[in-house]
Amino acid sequence: MTTPLRHRARHSERLTALIVTAAVLFCPPLLLVIDRLPSATGIWLLLYLFIAWAVVIGLAAWLQESRRASGKGRR
Repeated sequence: MTTPLRHRARHSERLTALIVTAAVLFCPPLLLVIDRLPSATGIWLLLYLFIAWAVVIGLAAWLQESRRASGKGRR
């Protein structure tokens, strides 16, 4: 059984992990590497950006919904 304080701390840790993950996914050196991948159409960077952004948005929504579902998001 988790206490409310522990649940809040875990939620904060997950949000911090999400922010760090987003910062790593969109850091310029990684984007440069992906932009220089060999391709006839040059679509890798665009595809990467859309997928990475969808993952970040999906994880953020999942975190907020899990908090709301547990009843901790109510004021």
